[in-house]
Amino acid sequence: MRIDSVELRHIKMELVSPFTTSMGTEYDEEHIIISIKAEGVTGWGECVAEGTPFYSYETVQTAWHILQDFLIPSVLKKNISTVDEAIKLYARVRGHRMAKAGLEAALWDCFAKSKNISLSKLLGGTREKIEVGVSIGIQSSIEELIKKTEHYLKEGYKRIKIKISPGNDIQFVKALRREFPGIILQVDANSAYSLNDIQLFNEMDDYNLLLIEQPLGYEDIYDHSKLQREIKTPICLDESIHSLDDTRAAIELESCKIINIKPGRVGGFTESKLIHDYCATKNIPVWHGGMLESGIGRAGNVALASLPNFTLPGDISASIRYYKEDIVIPEFIVNSDGTMDVPINAGIGVEVDLKKLEKVTVFKKVFK
Repeated sequence: MRIDSVELRHIKMELVSPFTTSMGTEYDEEHIIISIKAEGVTGWGECVAEGTPFYSYETVQTAWHILQDFLIPSVLKKNISTVDEAIKLYARVRGHRMAKAGLEAALWDCFAKSKNISLSKLLGGTREKIEVGVSIGIQSSIEELIKKTEHYLKEGYKRIKIKISPGNDIQFVKALRREFPGIILQVDANSAYSLNDIQLFNEMDDYNLLLIEQPLGYEDIYDHSKLQREIKTPICLDESIHSLDDTRAAIELESCKIINIKPGRVGGFTESKLIHDYCATKNIPVWHGGMLESGIGRAGNVALASLPNFTLPGDISASIRYYKEDIVIPEFIVNSDGTMDVPINAGIGVEVDLKKLEKVTVFKKVFK
């Protein structure tokens, strides 16, 4: 397949409501949409680097630079027969996994469409539906959290995740368990705590949490092993896991019992599959995280989450959870049983609404 041209679009989409975590509050989401034209086929991908360097060192600006000056020139006008071939062409670029993942996603879409099969099938997916959960940002009060949780449970979500930070933690867990004793509940700290907070996590052991996501430092693996030995609740690593090597280290050190996979964080679907497969051999369940993607990135997430070892509900919410209007047709919805249908059409399985995409585009550039 010859790569004829690549287009980058810096997009900015307003969130339905502010989303607060231990890292701050977001009011809109900035990403890069990548489209590749190759022998009559158009593939779409989404680079999930944000406007700020708070979750990752990568930002829209750094990812644009890496894509424009290094990744795109390495594949443009080249004849590529597999995604692995493309990855080898830019392998000397270190890091910048979100930039790489966005380009790789568009390549996967191209190859799936050229074979006239769904991205799910090309990746090795086995499910027609995936179980999904919802992530709720830090709320101003217990009453507001209960109200939002009730709303999402009525929409069918199987699992509730709440963001926590120092001072906004155990009281919310207690309140939700009291109000909804039977729900599947987990918490996400986004690296906001230290080993000095072991007593807090010991207390959380009493509330039957599915997992505690990334409680300690965003680059840490070792201290998580110390914390996991002290608590019963499974630790799940997110920010600390950038590769298969990180995954192997975390499992060998017994730093966690569950792994969160985000293609953007680990460099693409290829590395995600390696992590998924390795975890399966170690009986470590994985689940799919989210980066407030548009429907383009969400389509890829759904396809990946259809692989067999994604056994826990993922952060792959309906389009309307974050955006009043998505940029794909059809938009993603949650079924009443807490599942989401895996698209069966070729490639990512949804159409990009070019008019809506144009409305949210801040800047675009075509490389030929």
